[in-house]
Amino acid sequence: MDIHEYQAKELLSSFGVPVPRGGVVYSPDQAAYCASEVGGWRWVVKAQIHSGGRGKAGGIKLCKTYHEVRQAAAELLGKKLITNQTGPEGKIVHRVYVEVADPFVRELYLGFVLDRKTERVRVIASSEGGMEIEEIAKNHPEKILQETVDPAVGLQQFQAREIAFGLGLTLKQVSRAVTAIMAAYRAFRDLDATMVEINPLVVTEDERVLALDAKMSFDDNALFRRRNIAEMRDPGEEDPREVVAGQHGLNYVGLDGTIGCIINGAGLAMATMDTIKHAGGEPANFLDVGGGASAERVAAAFRLVLSDKNVGAILVNIFAGINRCDWVAEGVVQAAREVDLKVPLIVRLAGTNVEAGQKIIAESGLPIISAHTLKEAAEKSVAAQKAYAAAA
Repeated sequence: MDIHEYQAKELLSSFGVPVPRGGVVYSPDQAAYCASEVGGWRWVVKAQIHSGGRGKAGGIKLCKTYHEVRQAAAELLGKKLITNQTGPEGKIVHRVYVEVADPFVRELYLGFVLDRKTERVRVIASSEGGMEIEEIAKNHPEKILQETVDPAVGLQQFQAREIAFGLGLTLKQVSRAVTAIMAAYRAFRDLDATMVEINPLVVTEDERVLALDAKMSFDDNALFRRRNIAEMRDPGEEDPREVVAGQHGLNYVGLDGTIGCIINGAGLAMATMDTIKHAGGEPANFLDVGGGASAERVAAAFRLVLSDKNVGAILVNIFAGINRCDWVAEGVVQAAREVDLKVPLIVRLAGTNVEAGQKIIAESGLPIISAHTLKEAAEKSVAAQKAYAAAA
């Protein structure tokens, strides 16, 4: 789960990370009032959307007067902002963040990510802040510093100091940078975050160290014990299909292909998607219905997949372990009737009571294409989708 910049700054600040004074507003008048409240001589008005690259897209404006602040907010609110991360459809700006524009002399990069390969937290820093970390890695790999954190002991002061000295900071700046680094790590650890990115982390003219921009992502599986974080979710910034999927306990990620997938188990889902591509097709989604593939859940999965107008065939691939194939088959048949299915449906069942499940499919009277192996199911799905597209 992602959150907005102003929310990330609020959380980081509560752990001791220094951030500029600011506030989130929803109207031009509120923006001007906020600027007068936070003080300062210059302000930055920032569009709040879940995307990077806002500055290049015109989503960040520097203002010298209250009138300019009001005007900037009026221009951004309601605007569709298209960045390199939103795609051509862009995102609508519903709120802006007004903060004091403190003059700075250096821009740094600081990030914390969960390294699943090493099962450690990886701290990444660079003296080249203000640009995407991918650009830094490509153009200036020698300027990237990394530290690996053992979760048993956590980030140590000496590691934070090594990072700070590696960034070329003065002794006074190092002390303040260490405070920010340690505080950001505590926020990462204590809030079940999967990513914290401060870009840029700036050094001001009076040698303060401030988080000028911040992003945070969280582990969805931990939100049940982080109610305050869960309340920060903004459904308007997410794919509507993924929001609906979450309401039904489904794991869904929309893709650009034409073959809808309804599968139980993330591993089987990934294997199915790979097999579809190997057969010459393109999966339209990742969808894991989980262990309890009930008729209601399968019906919700069908409706979700069919909400994508690019889908020209649906492949249901279920390996029944905890479930039984006959239960799943009943759910598939019931769901296919409920949603008035128009596109070809390919079903491959394996596992407990597979014969009974295949019998239910065969006797349903519906034009369901059966498959016995994953390869066969993928090939039939690609062929059926192409035939459907040709007929349309």
